[in-house]
Amino acid sequence: MMRHLPSAYGHVGLPDQRLLQAAFDSAGAGIYLADHAGRITMANRQAAALLGRPVAEMLGANAHDLLHRSADDGLTPRSTCRLMGVLVHHRPARGEESTFLRGDGSLLPVSLSAAPILQGGQVLGLIVVFTDITERLNLSRQQAGHLAMLEEFNARLTLVTEITSVLTQTLEVDEALQRLGRLIVPRLADWAVVDLRIDHDEVERVVVIPPANEAQGFPLPEPSSSLLARVLDRGETVLLGPGDIAGKSDSGMAAAQRELFAARGAVSAIITPLRTQRQVLGALTVARTDPARPFDATDVTLVADIGRRAGLAVGNARLFGRQREVAEMMQRHLLAPLPQVGHLEMAARYLPAPVGSQVGGDWYDAFLLPDGVTALVIGDVVGHDITAAAEMAQLRSMVRTLAWDRCVSPSLVVSRVDEAMSAVTDVPMATMILARVEGTEDGPWQLRWSNAGHPPPLLVTPDGHARYLEHRQDLLLGLRLGIESTRRDAVEPMPAGSTLVLYTDGLVESPGSDLATGLARLRAQAAAIAHLPLEDVCDEIVRRIPHGTTDDVALLALRFPTAGAGG
Repeated sequence: MMRHLPSAYGHVGLPDQRLLQAAFDSAGAGIYLADHAGRITMANRQAAALLGRPVAEMLGANAHDLLHRSADDGLTPRSTCRLMGVLVHHRPARGEESTFLRGDGSLLPVSLSAAPILQGGQVLGLIVVFTDITERLNLSRQQAGHLAMLEEFNARLTLVTEITSVLTQTLEVDEALQRLGRLIVPRLADWAVVDLRIDHDEVERVVVIPPANEAQGFPLPEPSSSLLARVLDRGETVLLGPGDIAGKSDSGMAAAQRELFAARGAVSAIITPLRTQRQVLGALTVARTDPARPFDATDVTLVADIGRRAGLAVGNARLFGRQREVAEMMQRHLLAPLPQVGHLEMAARYLPAPVGSQVGGDWYDAFLLPDGVTALVIGDVVGHDITAAAEMAQLRSMVRTLAWDRCVSPSLVVSRVDEAMSAVTDVPMATMILARVEGTEDGPWQLRWSNAGHPPPLLVTPDGHARYLEHRQDLLLGLRLGIESTRRDAVEPMPAGSTLVLYTDGLVESPGSDLATGLARLRAQAAAIAHLPLEDVCDEIVRRIPHGTTDDVALLALRFPTAGAGG
């Protein structure tokens, strides 16, 4: 239905009423007209259908009061209503996400366009065209939901990737778990705790993020209803709500867990095992304190995966630690006491690689030969594991045997070692210096040596002058180039009171620095401390090893008597 337009409209040359009504009704959008006061004077059938109101009900009603609502269902103030602004400012307006009040009280999301009806500069009213955008908004919300899910999935994937990376960057258990906690909090949880078994019947709280004085140990009850005990005993992952968190305490472990939840305000938590394929090593507890953001089944899957990765990292670190202890014990037992030679003072040090680094095959040796000459050996087997330590033992025994068998020059002994090494040992390659300290008890003395690819000896005179003995640097042992290699001895006089330092490359090589820098540093240090007792010299050299060195270090130092001391 359509009322006759007011007389003012009769002078604008509008088409026939029936033609206008037919055009309005055939439009694919809702349309209504309002006069200069905002009263609806005409509406089409599409508008009636969209708004759930008969045309007759709308005619004469104030459009603003009847229809205009904000998204929170409040009446839009006239001062901010863009449709009322059309009548005031005589300019068209658009609204991509506006809302109209339907007859049933619901809000209809619409996209609208409004334009003033003008005659001779005077506004007669306005025309409003609007369409239902419910489907578009639903699609947009669906797409936004999918995008949010994708972003959340990507965030979880990124978190797992970062966790995997930090867990594989160190073989030190506490450091790895601290890094894990700092990634979980606050990205996944408000706080996190790691408990590790220290034996079959006891667990120890080793990590709390954010930190607090909550590290402790407590016995593992058997049997127990404690959720932590269930995780440790059965390898289950459990999701806890407020009721579970406030449960009864039947053991010291359960009481400690409940006190932790209460002190840190947990309302939702997940406890998952840290496990290898064969055993549960501990448990990871993560918690949230916001009741509006509890953990769900998706979080359980994620935390269980994190726990599995952390368990493998802890297992690998513990296995490496055991292997490291065996290798260090083997190395230390093979490093025989230095011989007592009246006119020579000797000192040695062996430092295993820092925790988290691999064990090497470095060694030193000193022994008396049948002709009364003192033999010195420093060497390094290629490789960094318990195998390298075992291979070092093989090579050390071979060098001792061949050096004792014949009192010949060091170069001949080293050549024989190189020829026999591949046949009677498992050593792939190695560096080594074999030296003879020649001279009578009263001197003079000289050093005769053969260097198979090893860092050069360092000679420091009593006046603090230090230099490397770089003569005759031959190929390392085991390097099969298919060419004839003739090794020759180097010979150097040893001044009275001088100090000779043999060492492995771990002393002069460190990450972020080149070999030349390391050699220069050692030479300067040795020159500055040459006046100290020999044991103190060794201690100072070892103490000043740069931070970050990842290799083990062997050091053998020898000091000759001062002039006249031998008598």
